[in-house]
Amino acid sequence: MKRTGSAIWQGGLKEGKGQLTTQSGVLSDSKYGFQTRFEEEPGTNPEELIAAAHAGCFSMALSMILGEADLTPDKIDTKAHLTLEKTEDGFSITRVHLDVTARVPGADQAQFEELAQKAKVGCPVSRVLKAEITMDAKLES
Repeated sequence: MKRTGSAIWQGGLKEGKGQLTTQSGVLSDSKYGFQTRFEEEPGTNPEELIAAAHAGCFSMALSMILGEADLTPDKIDTKAHLTLEKTEDGFSITRVHLDVTARVPGADQAQFEELAQKAKVGCPVSRVLKAEITMDAKLES
């Protein structure tokens, strides 16, 4: 399976402008630039897209692992908090923290945490990131 995304950039770093497009068309010439990345201008940026991809990948991986334990989640709500920092080698994604809350009939907190840890380590996006990945996993009743 192969997926594609593309970017067009025009101009210098601070005044330039870009557009991001995904193969599926969900993003189509979506605006991004210095202001959307480092300031609060509306638009997207690579880091929030990685965070969304990580949250989505983890949630699906957790659903699969829960299923392997004969558990079916009613809901998995995952937020990925990505940290971009300037290091001596330049800017790096240094950390991603996953906050996951799920409603899983028949599961207990200890079992849920164990299965969530397996999903955190095994999800393909986790495996591609070199950043430290931490997590809080909370099971709802």
